Amino acid sequence: MTIKSDLDRDGVVAVRQVLNAGNLESLAAALDENLAAPGPWANDYTPPGAGGRFFGDYVNWQRIAGYRRAALTGPLAALARELIGAPVRFFHEHALVKEAGTDEVTPWHHDEPYYCVDADENVSLWVSLDPVPAGFGLRFVRGSHSWGRRFVPRRFIDATPYAAAEEGFELVPDVDAIVAADDLINFDVAPGDVLAFHFRTLHDAPGSTGRRRAISFRYVGADARFAARPWLHSPPFDPIAPGEALDDERFPEVTATAT
Repeated sequence: MTIKSDLDRDGVVAVRQVLNAGNLESLAAALDENLAAPGPWANDYTPPGAGGRFFGDYVNWQRIAGYRRAALTGPLAALARELIGAPVRFFHEHALVKEAGTDEVTPWHHDEPYYCVDADENVSLWVSLDPVPAGFGLRFVRGSHSWGRRFVPRRFIDATPYAAAEEGFELVPDVDAIVAADDLINFDVAPGDVLAFHFRTLHDAPGSTGRRRAISFRYVGADARFAARPWLHSPPFDPIAPGEALDDERFPEVTATAT
């Protein structure tokens, strides 16, 4: 078996020690830069008066060199090419930080309905800068990327759906009630490990007892096309024509191999 076959079967795979100490130091510095100067689409999901902090921000790779290097060159770019095949385009990065004592959970969801893109060939590469025991990290529903179902996105701030059920989309079900325990997958993650998962794989995450700094790098393949959504897509890129290929400088082609 290969990591690609595991990803194709389960919708998620843990790839161990993809990043070295230098890669991690560069990403930690990039994230510190991001936290010090959030971008225009940054969010704090923690309610006023609550403990901890749940911070999110995305699409800062053009202004933060550490994100750009990680996305377009080196081991993450090489892994994306291995899992998708060429050509590969970088869609965006997404930083998500849960400080110690953060109670807010990440609700069950899958990523593609948030986005302005449809693609069967895709992968998110989730990188944690901190050790994350399985019980406090992402949890996935095995094989859910192959269900042929799409779910209305949910707000991270309160887990409410963006809209009622729409044509082609349904509300997220009570996942814990409909799937067997052995259909749920989670992983102990060490710095340097990467969780690779499909945009349609259902996942959630609990609150955090310790600090959890994570960055997802998202990639798409040759079949990716712009898509319209019944809600404001995330990231909120400028309107584009549905059905067009992502032949756009905002989504650079990844051609470099690992360095």
